[in-house]
Amino acid sequence: MKQRTLAREVSIQGSALHTGEAVTLTLKPAPVDQGVVFRRIDLNGAPEIRPRVDQVTDVVRATTIQNGHAKIHTVEHVLSALHGCGVDNVTIEMNASEPPIMDGSARPFVNMILQGEPVEQEKEREYFVLDEAVSVTDGNRSVIALPSNEFKITCTSADDRGIHTQHLSLTIDPDVYMTQIAAARTFTIYEDIEELLKLGKIKGGSLDSAVVIRGDKIISKEPLRFKDEFVRHKMLDIIGDVLLLGMPLKAHIVATRPGHAINAELTKVLFAKLEARKKTPAKKKAERPKQVQPGETSLDIKRILDTLPHRYPFLMIDRVLEFIADTELIAIKNVSVNEPYFQGHYPGEPVMPGVLQVESMAQAAGILMLRNISAEGKTPFFMSADKVKFRRPVIPGDQLVINAKLTKTRGTKIGVAECTCTVGGTVVSSAELMFALVSQNEQP
Repeated sequence: MKQRTLAREVSIQGSALHTGEAVTLTLKPAPVDQGVVFRRIDLNGAPEIRPRVDQVTDVVRATTIQNGHAKIHTVEHVLSALHGCGVDNVTIEMNASEPPIMDGSARPFVNMILQGEPVEQEKEREYFVLDEAVSVTDGNRSVIALPSNEFKITCTSADDRGIHTQHLSLTIDPDVYMTQIAAARTFTIYEDIEELLKLGKIKGGSLDSAVVIRGDKIISKEPLRFKDEFVRHKMLDIIGDVLLLGMPLKAHIVATRPGHAINAELTKVLFAKLEARKKTPAKKKAERPKQVQPGETSLDIKRILDTLPHRYPFLMIDRVLEFIADTELIAIKNVSVNEPYFQGHYPGEPVMPGVLQVESMAQAAGILMLRNISAEGKTPFFMSADKVKFRRPVIPGDQLVINAKLTKTRGTKIGVAECTCTVGGTVVSSAELMFALVSQNEQP
C-alpha cells in the first residue's frame, strides 16, 4: 500500500477542551516519509514537534507531547483520525497549544481529511509488524498486543461500579474507522468533573463536547450515537495513542479498561522494540518444517502453529507432551479466565463449552493423523462425533489433558480417533471422532 497525504490544505476552528483557548488547526500536504508533524505557528520560530511516545509528558485524561518549550495537549483525536483514515504525511499547523475539541469525537477531523482529499504518493507505506506478544498492566487495567497481519482492537470498557461495561472487537481499516469509530465522543463520570477542574483540566468542556455519566443516567446534548459509544471512544483513543510509535501498526490489541496512561506504556514497549529492530540487522529465520517430523517426540506451541491452521481465539492445543508410538498422543490445553468465550458462558459462572472440549480433542487427533502420513499442505476437517459424553464442568484454572488414539484410517484421507479429556486424573469428556485431511486446493 502506498503512503498517502492530502491534495490540499484544510482548516477548522474551535475551542480547546482542557485549556479553553480558541484555536485554528490546519492540515497541510507533506512529502513522502515526513510523517505527522505539528507546528506551533503562535510561538517564535514556529517550532515543530513530531509526535512520538518518548515526547509524552502528561497522560491525565489526554495525551500531551513536548519538544523543548513547545507543547501540544490532547493530540489523540487528531492522530486517531489520521491513523484511522490512513494518512501518513501531513503538517498540522496550530495557533495554540491544543487542537479544538469540537464535538468530542474524531469525526470533525475525519471530515477535514475527506475535504483535503487523501492522495497516494510514490513510496510504499512502512508498518511496524509485531512479531511477539507484549503486555502492560496497571491494577485492573491491561493492554496486550498480539502478532497479527492486520490492525485489530478488542476492547472492554468499564467503570468501577460495573454499570457501563461494554465490549467490542473490530478490525480497523479506513471504512470501519470512519463508520464505526470516528463519531464516538469522549465521556466522563460526573463525580470526576470537580477533580479535573482542580487539576486545571476541561476549562473548555461542555455538553457540546462530551457525554457525562451520572449514576445510571446519560447526560448529553444529543442521544448516544452508538449503544456502546463508550468502548468505541476508548478504541478511538487507542488508535491515536499507538500512532505515537511513529508509524502505523499491525497487531491485535486486547485492552481491558484502557486509558491514555496505559496506552502510552504499551506504545513505549512497542517503540523500544522498533528501535532495537532498527539497530539489529534482520536475520533470516531458519524455516521450520510445516509437518510433524518422525523424530519429534513432543510439540511446543510454535510447532503446533506450524502444523495446524487454527489461530486465536480458536487454537485449542497448547502443547503436545508426548507421542506414544505412531497412533497415540497426549496434549494439554490450559484453561484461562482470559478465554473470550467466558464473557458469555457464563457471566459470574465461567464454564468451558463442551463443544470446545470436543474441538480440542479433534485438533489433537488432527495432529496425530498429520504426523502419520505425508500431510504437507493439508488441513484436517472435523467430520463427525460419536459416543460424546461430558462428565463434569471444566472451569478457569483447569488443565485439560487430552489423550487421542488413532483407531482406524482409510487411505491417506480419513481417520477415526478415540479421545478423552481429563482434569486432575478424572475424565471430564470423551468422544469418538472422524475427520478428513483435505489439500488446500480441494473443496472440503
